Amino acid sequence: MFNRLVLLLLLLPVYTGALARGTYQEPDAFLAEAFTNTLPEPAVIWLTGERKDAVKQLLGHRYASLRVRYWLHGERSAWILEEVGKDLPITIGVVVDGGRLQYIKVLVFRESRGEEIRHPFFTKQFTDARLDADNNLDRHIDGISGATLSVRAMQKIARLALYLDSEVRKQHVTSAP
Repeated sequence: MFNRLVLLLLLLPVYTGALARGTYQEPDAFLAEAFTNTLPEPAVIWLTGERKDAVKQLLGHRYASLRVRYWLHGERSAWILEEVGKDLPITIGVVVDGGRLQYIKVLVFRESRGEEIRHPFFTKQFTDARLDADNNLDRHIDGISGATLSVRAMQKIARLALYLDSEVRKQHVTSAP
């Protein structure tokens, strides 16, 4: 009996970590939710030049790729981005509408802890967030004890999506006839 209890106590941290990992929403389902009528064709924004430097400033490191796919219809854009929490990437979906963050969702969580960032009590703090003049969120986001690195990853992705949305808007203004 004692050996079983010891074994259970030793395996408990492994078990609870495994529960945190998972796919909470497939990217296709997230996009279908973001654009209820018709899913627009994906477009790409390149992270080069000044934009590359700005993204590095926002994240504290280079983004993993030189181009980012997004979907745009009218004032609404959707982004599926990744940022490392502690050790592994977290896939996050962000919808920006009219320059404001409409909603943010954890799509795939790979870390062993910090999955609380996926719950509405946390994500609703981002609703209507904008970037200020220094490319910071215009509001304070309360952290979650034990999920600090996941919270930071979510904040970085929110800032990145808002920044990239503004860059896409600049492109469309300059390319308009």
